Amino acid sequence: MNTILYASPLVPVEWLAAHGVRPIWWRACDPRRIDAADCDVDRRGEPGSLLRGRRGVCPLAAAVVDSAARASASAVVLTTTCDQMRYAASWLQYQRRLPTFLMNVPSTWETETARSLYLAELERLSRLLVALGGTRPSNEALAEVMRDFDGARARLLGIRDRLLGRDLAAALITVRETAAPNEWPSVADSVPSSDCRPHHDLRQGGPLRLAMVGGPLSESDYGLFDWIEQAGGRIVLDATEWGERTLPRVFSAESTRRDPLSELADAYFGTIPDVFRRPNHMLYEYLSRELSARHVHGLILRRYLWCDLWHAEVAVLKACSPVPVLDLDASDSEASSSERTRGRIEAFLEMLP
Repeated sequence: MNTILYASPLVPVEWLAAHGVRPIWWRACDPRRIDAADCDVDRRGEPGSLLRGRRGVCPLAAAVVDSAARASASAVVLTTTCDQMRYAASWLQYQRRLPTFLMNVPSTWETETARSLYLAELERLSRLLVALGGTRPSNEALAEVMRDFDGARARLLGIRDRLLGRDLAAALITVRETAAPNEWPSVADSVPSSDCRPHHDLRQGGPLRLAMVGGPLSESDYGLFDWIEQAGGRIVLDATEWGERTLPRVFSAESTRRDPLSELADAYFGTIPDVFRRPNHMLYEYLSRELSARHVHGLILRRYLWCDLWHAEVAVLKACSPVPVLDLDASDSEASSSERTRGRIEAFLEMLP
């Protein structure tokens, strides 16, 4: 079976799976790690030189290029929601090691023209998948796949309060690849929220309830959840780019039966709140609603220093948030970043009212 590597929540996994290909979400052990061998490839004269360690290049985008260039996938799908990912796509196209599809996702989203463009991009993606050996799905086949993934997401969200932060983050990535629940972390291996006891509680009633928002968290970033729990907190809302904030809404049964592709576009493009959207009031409406519903004590904004989109939102987010906000910036070159991050998390939890 052909495999498609992708890393954007605006690419519907149902559309990939319905074509008979295997969706694989991009993973990396540490996008900030700079490999000296990678920095030397230019001097060796290889045409497929990698990007890690290059000045001005987002480490996450560079890691995507690195892993995609070495992967055995049939193609990689990236989106235009981030300038650095645009650059990553152009670099992969330059390398010509595997087909690279750059999906145009309009930043404006409230017009029929923008919706039509998104649908046209799904159709363009379909042609690539068919050219790679996939099969254009019938409406009935697409609707069946949509129901499977919709049910998988519902089951996962039903047990989210029983999973630790890192386990939920891992499961949210898995559900972007498969609808099989046996691929998720075992609930028995996690700790129910009612029994969660960090190493030292700051409140007799249990850990501080926290939310995290911001850009993508790779697997190497999951230590953040551990540090928060050790400091006396618990993430009850993962609103990072690859967290539950960017899951599509529940599909309408009637719309899925009548026109599944249109319903798929509406559920993804029409409702997922993200920082790149213009206007992006949907992001703040989502946060206001979820912070209140989950009784959050504090909000952590996790962003890389080079991410202009999230950097531009810091002041607005602090002004709009009903709870204190920690602006937790991460550097790709700071030797003491781990200890610095842990110290800032502990200080933030200590000052929460």
